[in-house]
Amino acid sequence: MFFRNSAAQTGYPAEDACQIRGEQAYKRMQLRTLLGLGLLASLLVGAGAAGVLIGTSETSLGDLFRAIAGEQGPKSVILLGLRLPRVVMAFLVGAGLAVGGCICQAILKNPLASPFTLGVSSGAGFGAVVGIVFFRAAHHNAVALSAFVFSLISTLLILGVSRLKNAGTETLILGGVAVMFLFSSLTSFVQYTGTMEEVQDVVFWFFGSLSKAGWSHIWVSAFMVLGPMPFVYARAWDYNALMSGDETASTLGVSVERLRMEGILLSSLMTAGAICFVGVIGFVGLVAPHISRMLVGSDHRYLLPASALVGASLVTLADVISRTIWPPQVIPIGIMTSLLGVPFFFYLLVKKSRRFW
Repeated sequence: MFFRNSAAQTGYPAEDACQIRGEQAYKRMQLRTLLGLGLLASLLVGAGAAGVLIGTSETSLGDLFRAIAGEQGPKSVILLGLRLPRVVMAFLVGAGLAVGGCICQAILKNPLASPFTLGVSSGAGFGAVVGIVFFRAAHHNAVALSAFVFSLISTLLILGVSRLKNAGTETLILGGVAVMFLFSSLTSFVQYTGTMEEVQDVVFWFFGSLSKAGWSHIWVSAFMVLGPMPFVYARAWDYNALMSGDETASTLGVSVERLRMEGILLSSLMTAGAICFVGVIGFVGLVAPHISRMLVGSDHRYLLPASALVGASLVTLADVISRTIWPPQVIPIGIMTSLLGVPFFFYLLVKKSRRFW
């Protein structure tokens, strides 16, 4: 009776009326999704403004505009030389970790997956330890370069595991855990042989910090984080198909093995670019995709950009809190993201995990 009434009102047969209602519902869903993306973009703008303007030294929006216009002075140095690079690096770090986590959760079909699950952070951590203990005196960027190289080595190990015959998601996850323990053991060994000063530097690097972010570092990180983004987004439909199962994705023409290899490589590259200069920053790659699913759903056409916006906002806001909660001390941002991420993760695990996955 309902469909007959709808058909009578629209002048179409019942089947056409159902199709029209379905199209209208889909358009409403798309509108809500776009509004969610707009809200996240506004949040990121607000977080960026807070990151630039809030600090121990009082500054205003007018000071920022005057500094951009070329006015010289102490406030210009603070805004453009210290805070703005920090905010831009926070954007890159958050977006890289969040999108990398979103990719890992799609290719491994595991809500607990992230680039850290694959051992990328452990490889980068070991590389940083090697750079600090053996090569830091050679060049200021030796630590970041060593962290990047060993993160790629861990990626190659995981890709080698993925080439095994009939290697599934469980094999990849177990291989990532094995790589993580391998590099963690090597890190502990190198720390054991280092001096007290070197061990202190190693511990500080593992805390994560944006304090040394500079424009030369930002360009390198931007290349590694933003460069893979178009390739990742081009695979959005394939990630959607993969979430329905390997057989379904293969039936739809997706090369599942190739997609997983590409996903591991791209997510590892983005993660390496995000953490090689700032150290390990946890929970962003795990939590940000879940927050995005709650807002825009599981369609990777919208989930990928939403994850980038959420991750960038999380890291930026965590940095603002870390600089203002205990002045003049600056709490390492890795500690702050963990403190903010753990409660939400437990809430998600208990209340929302099945609904939004």
